[in-house]
Amino acid sequence: MKVVLVEPEIPFNTGSIGRTCVALDLELILIGKLGFSLDSSSVTRSGTRYWQLVEISLYDSWDKFLLERSPLDDQLYLFEEDGSKSFYTPNYHPHAYLVFGCESKGLPKSIRESMKDRTFSLPMKNEAVKSLNLANTATAVVYQAMRDYF
Repeated sequence: MKVVLVEPEIPFNTGSIGRTCVALDLELILIGKLGFSLDSSSVTRSGTRYWQLVEISLYDSWDKFLLERSPLDDQLYLFEEDGSKSFYTPNYHPHAYLVFGCESKGLPKSIRESMKDRTFSLPMKNEAVKSLNLANTATAVVYQAMRDYF
């Protein structure tokens, strides 16, 4: 499995997600313009001493990612606050790409529109909370997706 962040904005989230990737031997794929420098101290602090162990791949755009990786539709799982299905629903493909958008806007509309049937959300009981922190969401999703592979 791989974790994909599309245009992440907050270095602390990316650092924390990178640490989760190291813990679970997952690749971290970053796509598009980043809201920070990968060598910034805030990313390093969030990933603590594990940041240098993160397996990172970079792509300039979603289209380049699709072209180079050629993932099958059933390998792509997109996560949005308004996803049509719960993240508990799928049986995750062992070579899944778990895709998350930037903190302020989520995934670009063009990606969401083309993959509506592959968009999932985390259920929340209290409607006062619109969404969870990206790093928390990604960690919850990764562990749910990997439940059959431990």
